[in-house]
Amino acid sequence: MLEEVERWLSTRSWSLADRPVHKILAAKQRTGQSVSVVLPALNEEETVGDIVAVIRHDLMHQVPLVDEIVVVDSGSADRTSEVAAAAGARVVHRDDILPRIPPVPGKGEVLWRSLLVTSGDIVCFIDADLREFSSDFVSGIVGPLLTDPGVDLVKAMYDRPLAGAAGQGGRVTELMARPLLNMHWPQLAGFVQPLGGEYAARRSLLEQLPFPVGYGVELGMLVDALHLVGLDALAQVDVGVRKHRHQDGQALGRMAAAIYRTAQLRLARGHLIRPSLTQFERGEDGFEPRTYSVDTEERPPMVEIAEYAARKVA
Repeated sequence: MLEEVERWLSTRSWSLADRPVHKILAAKQRTGQSVSVVLPALNEEETVGDIVAVIRHDLMHQVPLVDEIVVVDSGSADRTSEVAAAAGARVVHRDDILPRIPPVPGKGEVLWRSLLVTSGDIVCFIDADLREFSSDFVSGIVGPLLTDPGVDLVKAMYDRPLAGAAGQGGRVTELMARPLLNMHWPQLAGFVQPLGGEYAARRSLLEQLPFPVGYGVELGMLVDALHLVGLDALAQVDVGVRKHRHQDGQALGRMAAAIYRTAQLRLARGHLIRPSLTQFERGEDGFEPRTYSVDTEERPPMVEIAEYAARKVA
C-alpha cells in the first residue's frame, strides 16, 4: 500500500465514537450549514418507510441535525411513494425534475436530479433498501463535513454479511471495483466500501461533478473527486453493519460492466466498440443468450445546467 494511503487511513478513517452527536450538532449550529438527506428509491415499499421514520425521529425530532428528507422515486410500481410520504419524507418523482431533459433509467440519474430539488449545503445519500437501519449511517458520515472544513466527501464503511456470513457481501466491490482502484487509482485503495450507497458531500463539490447515470456513479464520483479536491478532502467513517437486499449473479454482472465502463472513460475517455454485455440463461432448448446495454451516458456537472444556475441566483 502507498505510504500516502497508510497516512490517509490513520488521519481520514474514523469511527462513530470520534464525533458524538452533540458535538456534531454544536458544529452545525456554529457554522449554520444545512443538511439534506436523499433516498433514491425504486420499488422499496418494504424498507423506505422505516428508514425515513428513523431519520425523522432521531435526527429531526430528538436532535435537529437533518433539515430535509427527500425520497426521489424513479418509477416505482409498488407503494414506495405512499409509504415514504406517510413516514414523513417529501417525495419527488424523477420525471418531474428537469423535464426538459428526458430521464434515463439508473441510480446515478436520480442522484444527479436530486440536486435540483434539495437545498442543503451538505447532501447525504442513503440507499432505500437497508434493513435494521440506524441513524448512525447519517450522523456518522455528515459529522466530519460539519466539524472539519477540510473534508468534502465522506463514505460510510461497514461489514456486509451475505447469507449469515460476515464480510461476504460487496461482491462487485471485491471482484471489480477494488482491483480497478488499486491498479489505476491507488490513492483510493484505502476505501473499505468504495461502491457503498451511503455517503455525504458538500453541495459545492457535487455540483461540479459529472454523474454516470447508472451503477458507475459511486466509482466515478470517487475518482473525479480525487482529481478535483485531492485525497485529504475525502474520508470514511465506520458505521457498523449494513443489511440490505442482495441481487443475483447476473444483476451483479451488469453492475460490474457499468463500473468497468465508468473506469474506462476516466482512464482514456476512449471509445468502447461494443457497449453491451451478453449473459446466459438456461431455457427449454439449452442456454439462451441475453444481451444488455451497458450504461455509457453521463450527466454534466449540475453547475452547467441553466435551471440549477437560475435557482441559485434566485
